[in-house]
Amino acid sequence: MTAKRKSDGAVARSPAMPQVNRIAFGDLAEVLRAGLSDFARAPQYGLFFGGVYAAGGIIIALSLTIWKIPWMIYPVAIGFPLIGPFVAVGLYEVSRRIGAGRPLDWRGVLGVIWLQRQRELGWMAFVMLFVFWVWMYQVRLLVALILSRMSFSTFDRFIEIVFTTPQGWIFLAVGHVVGGALALVLFSVTVISIPLLLDREADFVTAMITSVKTVLASPAPMISWGIFVTLAVIAASVPLFVGLVVVLPVLGHATWHLYRKAIQAP
Repeated sequence: MTAKRKSDGAVARSPAMPQVNRIAFGDLAEVLRAGLSDFARAPQYGLFFGGVYAAGGIIIALSLTIWKIPWMIYPVAIGFPLIGPFVAVGLYEVSRRIGAGRPLDWRGVLGVIWLQRQRELGWMAFVMLFVFWVWMYQVRLLVALILSRMSFSTFDRFIEIVFTTPQGWIFLAVGHVVGGALALVLFSVTVISIPLLLDREADFVTAMITSVKTVLASPAPMISWGIFVTLAVIAASVPLFVGLVVVLPVLGHATWHLYRKAIQAP
């Protein structure tokens, strides 16, 4: 049973389990071009949401410095992209409106985001923040187990230790393996589920299962997309997160188009 959208607050009814399409590497280039096109058509929205994300990174980095744990900036910068898909919800809505030929206005876009507090998307925020918390906890655990005898009170000293000492190399190796596993799990359950929950009326468990099915149906292209997005966001975070102002909106718009390719229309 389906129902057309009646207003900004109404969403189309969809089958309990959406049907998944296979994704090819050529599709990735196509969705990236589409993401660039959407950003060029509505740059004010992209710059706004990208700026909010970048500001969040700057505030976290400054807070860690004030709290005298600047060495945590590195793991935070690595883990920060984990919550990017949730921040991109506004970008998904902009791309949806552009694709449907509907007018763009701040009240409508922000209103749809505000509406999500009453829907299943809030549970996905909890999932993403929980994984981010696990990432930060395991970093502190590895520091205690591997670097406990090292002394570092500044970010520069921490970087020196992890890149120039055997203990630091072990810390990097183990930390990145664990972090990579967490990132793969989170990417698999969120890459499709978040735009799906925005677009259709579905429960968050069904959305996560659909997202995992999409990754399993096209593992090489989908994992490659996840790696590309992660590396792009990390690279954009290096100059005080300012690169995220442009990189996040382009990737957010592109992910919406990836969702539209990966999931059959109801």
